[in-house]
Amino acid sequence: MVAHGALDLLRSDMPQSNDADAAQDSRSRATLADGLSSGDAVGSDLLAQAEGRSMANSEFYSPIPDGYKKGNHKYVVILGTVMSGLGKGIFSSSMAKVLKDKGLRVAPIKCEGYLNIDSGTLNPYRHGEVFVLDDGTECDMDLGTYERMLSQNLTRRNFVTSGQIYSEILDRERQGVYLGRDVQMIPHVTGDVKRRLRELALRGDGTGPADIVFVEVGGTVGDYENGFYIEALRELAFEEGPGSVCFVALTYVIEPKALGEQKSKAAQLGIKRLMESGIQPHLIACRAGGVVDHKVMEKIAMFSNVSMERVFSMHDRESIYTIPDELRNEGLDREILSILNLHDRVDVRQEDIARKQWATFVDGLTAEKKHSVKVAITGKYADLMDAYASIQKSLEHCGAHFRCAIDLHWIDTTGINDSTVVDQLGSYDAVIVPGGFGSRGVEGKIAAVRYCRESGTPYLGICLGFQVAVIEFARNVLGIKDAYSTEFDPMCGSPLISELPDQKKIEGLGGTMRLGAQDVAITPDTLASFLAGGKKSIHERFRHRYEVEPKYIDQLEAAGLIFSGRHPEQPIMQMLELPSVSDDKDQITHPYFVGAQFHPELTSRPLTPQPMFMGLVAAAMATKYQGDETAWKDLYSSNGALRTWLYTRKNGHEKHAVK
Repeated sequence: MVAHGALDLLRSDMPQSNDADAAQDSRSRATLADGLSSGDAVGSDLLAQAEGRSMANSEFYSPIPDGYKKGNHKYVVILGTVMSGLGKGIFSSSMAKVLKDKGLRVAPIKCEGYLNIDSGTLNPYRHGEVFVLDDGTECDMDLGTYERMLSQNLTRRNFVTSGQIYSEILDRERQGVYLGRDVQMIPHVTGDVKRRLRELALRGDGTGPADIVFVEVGGTVGDYENGFYIEALRELAFEEGPGSVCFVALTYVIEPKALGEQKSKAAQLGIKRLMESGIQPHLIACRAGGVVDHKVMEKIAMFSNVSMERVFSMHDRESIYTIPDELRNEGLDREILSILNLHDRVDVRQEDIARKQWATFVDGLTAEKKHSVKVAITGKYADLMDAYASIQKSLEHCGAHFRCAIDLHWIDTTGINDSTVVDQLGSYDAVIVPGGFGSRGVEGKIAAVRYCRESGTPYLGICLGFQVAVIEFARNVLGIKDAYSTEFDPMCGSPLISELPDQKKIEGLGGTMRLGAQDVAITPDTLASFLAGGKKSIHERFRHRYEVEPKYIDQLEAAGLIFSGRHPEQPIMQMLELPSVSDDKDQITHPYFVGAQFHPELTSRPLTPQPMFMGLVAAAMATKYQGDETAWKDLYSSNGALRTWLYTRKNGHEKHAVK
């Protein structure tokens, strides 16, 4: 084992772990010190025989963090077979929610096999949207599913890639941490995986250690790139002992159209591949379009050594938010509690409260809707809905609270221009221009902004949608025809949007991207202030590089554009709006025109929808139904959410649509 003195010497020459630094630059490598926390500890009977020998002479390497006690923490491991894209994250987060509702503290982690350090550079067409955490980590969209389902903010500790692990191990090797050992996939890479899982178990959800760590392994069993995760989890189960790890195999039951019946062979072979890795699943969840036939599940149970009461049909549902209740009804929670011996940690009273709150949301989600609105999402990734998954979910949350059906349409802005925009957007009750990088489709977004501003269509601009709103206003209100962004044309004549020269100094970033949660100072007596509940400051997540050029701010505001959210200390604009009412007949007004440099969709939760989306849907309902005075009064008086979120201002006082 490594002597304490050697570890202290190594630590003294190495940078220490700092979550604040990680928040500023998600692409920085994790610090070397993380890998040295208690590398000399012996944490299980399996490792006891290695005591007294140096790491160079022992084949064992399974770091145990200080304070970790075997048996205090349990693990649920979700592995996919047959193919990827089965919804492991949805299943895992749903099951984690059911157990969290029972009073257990849960901590999820997504283990990715790709060599990227994070998801920041991945094309949405390959991997869906990039989800950004509070600490600036750019990660897989599944972490968004976990945050929404658990109503729990995650950190970099909840996401790991092969690239992160290999990078850290190679850094340690160069520092001499392994003391002459030949560094190998087993035990060093697998040991590092186990270290991360145990450290996460100790940290838990940030408020205390986890009762259960949910481990989702990306990809499919049999992939070369995730093989070391599966081996590490086999080792973890052995070291932690019986009743500590529950393995769940998520498989797929095919139903070829030519046959017209479900077939189990692919599922059988996929689970067999998992068993060949030394892992016996405790539970099997069968994905399928329709309810999985009982005989099919019997075949799968027989070939996988799993009893029938632990084989479940995970067929398609109307919404992912109905899945937690379905899992509970199937008894999956009881089976996991039995496997992990956790029945004595259940808080029945808390579970009753949590279930009642969730049932109210699900009832609003699934109830028959008497009203509906059409919303257009105008972006460059219109062919892939996963590119805007968080926006879609944010609107779904709103629909449940308003009990209003939201008819979403994705429109490719590369096909929009000033001559076609009315035909393409004229039938919509609201328009969202989302974020994006690169120049493709930008002119179409600018045309969409102009249409919304001039027609009074409720508008929400997110990140790039905020920036193009500034460009459009400068071009068509101020008359600055060459207004543009240096992102798209570094030599443009009037750079309304640019990368500020002192941005790196202002934010203290390791790079030029502003990533993660930042404070936004809110201007009183504005729409932004109303949406923020009167707060003077809000905390929102950013992912961008370019800002509004400060020298144009006074000119923009003099023409009627309101920057209602700003950086607390620097001239960085973070929210904009147009006034809804004005005594000046020449003043530009709009029922709901708002933009945010941050990404509000990243913080929307089922029980607490993001206010900017709630305001948008309320304005869309007013746009559609206010024409019929009698019907509108009935709708307004019967819909509490609508009364809460529909709002205009005049002379600093609230003015509701119906008195």
